[in-house]
Amino acid sequence: MGYGELNRRMSTVPAHTQTRILVQAAATVCEEKKGQNTRILELDPVDSGLADFFLVTSAVNDRQAIAIADEIELRLKRDFGAYAHSVEGRRQGEWILLDYVDFVVHVFLVERRAFYDIERLRKSARPLTPAEFDAELKAALAAKTRAARGKAARKKQTGTQPAKAKRTAKKAGASPTGNTKAAAGKKAARKPSATHPR
Repeated sequence: MGYGELNRRMSTVPAHTQTRILVQAAATVCEEKKGQNTRILELDPVDSGLADFFLVTSAVNDRQAIAIADEIELRLKRDFGAYAHSVEGRRQGEWILLDYVDFVVHVFLVERRAFYDIERLRKSARPLTPAEFDAELKAALAAKTRAARGKAARKKQTGTQPAKAKRTAKKAGASPTGNTKAAAGKKAARKPSATHPR
């Protein structure tokens, strides 16, 4: 599923799923820009404070780190209209932090990442590779699509059934309630008998 299609569906999905779409788009940039050991940490709600996810990747030099951060900002702004709430560390390029409120992107130089060891500090977080995260996201979106289609089909079925039943009843000469015998009995009672004129 392309991100253009995901973007079109953004307004129809819950906020948590929207956040997942943005995180996956940022992770895709990390992969494209040759970020190393990219991981998505799904944070424990009790432990996380405000953010739901950390996206962590490594760069071999400051130019690569800045290029990754710049491309993430550009892609999320262009494709989704999402702007970072704050950006820190771009000038040095050793640890660039992009805060999107519901998720935070950390672009480290390899040695800085090893020094701060952010994954160890977030022991309660669930670490995922971008591929694992993408598979979960696509499964969630597919389940939502199936549920929406099922709901629409049920609505269509219940919405057209009464009208169809009325048309069928009319053709059969029955009353709209379907009580054919009662309707025939009422007609016979109203019709005067040939042997007993009034």
